[in-house]
Amino acid sequence: MRIGILGLGRIGAFHAGTLAGLDVVEELVVSDPVAAAAQAAGEKFGATVADSPEAVFASGIDGVVITAATDAHPGLILAAVEAGVPVFCEKPVAKTVEESLTVLQAVRESGIEAQIGFNRRFDAGCVAAREAVLSGELGALHTVRSTTLDPAPPPAAYVAVSGGIFRDCAVHDFDVVRWVTGREVVEVYATGGNKGADYIKEAGDVDTASALLTFDDGTIGVISNTRHNARGYDVRLEVHGMQDSIAAGLDTQLPLRSAEPGVTFPSGVPHTFFMDRFAPAYRAELTAFTEVVAGTRTSPCTVADALEASWIAEAATLSVAEHRPVRLEELRKEAP
Repeated sequence: MRIGILGLGRIGAFHAGTLAGLDVVEELVVSDPVAAAAQAAGEKFGATVADSPEAVFASGIDGVVITAATDAHPGLILAAVEAGVPVFCEKPVAKTVEESLTVLQAVRESGIEAQIGFNRRFDAGCVAAREAVLSGELGALHTVRSTTLDPAPPPAAYVAVSGGIFRDCAVHDFDVVRWVTGREVVEVYATGGNKGADYIKEAGDVDTASALLTFDDGTIGVISNTRHNARGYDVRLEVHGMQDSIAAGLDTQLPLRSAEPGVTFPSGVPHTFFMDRFAPAYRAELTAFTEVVAGTRTSPCTVADALEASWIAEAATLSVAEHRPVRLEELRKEAP
């Protein structure tokens, strides 16, 4: 199959390398507003370089991967829908919920498959945790914890357009706890603070945050995030039930030191980068997209799924601003 890639920044170039290594992908057609980036990808991966998204769609691609800037996501998804091409787009669907709702309606009406990039759904540990929940071996759930601790904050320019830590970072935690538990969040109470980079506070954001989620069956979710985890990139998931508990992310490269005498775990070099921690998950995610393109499966993470994570992020953002619990139904009623 022929796959288009729109956007050849860090993650776009990474995805190009992954796709080029898949046997089912015969050709890549790439484009980026920065011509040098597209040309570099073309030379490195043997891809065909197009001078615009329109040229990519006109080239006869079977599917398209969108890794452009967030502001471009809605327009490019809609362009894929209009072209009748299955689309993979990195999160978020759009910068605002209103735009996401417009995209959702268009995708639903078109019948075109759209997959949104929440890679933790393809992490082996998270998959095993979900299977443990579905099998019933954990019993009734009472608590789920998800952690994303970045080793250092992103640049000021990125923070200024990120939408905040809940929309940019914690949204991965929100998606994975919803997916693993199979339950919907009904209420959020969140808090946050600033201990590091001044530019994060100046942007109206926090650099460390926590959110308590209440699910529709009474399960409690605990989400923890920070931009300052000097030991490395720490992503973990715990699921606790009445009969057993399970965790993802407890590998030898866990960026944490044990204070217990004689304990050497974890013994490996700590994870420091998300592409390192989730390389196998990204490969599995894009392999799934090729199956979507081939028509052998439906989207494993739909626009509707992504919108649910965004609602939780919106509720957390409002909760911090107003220092109160926020029911998701409040936000849904306000949406057009």
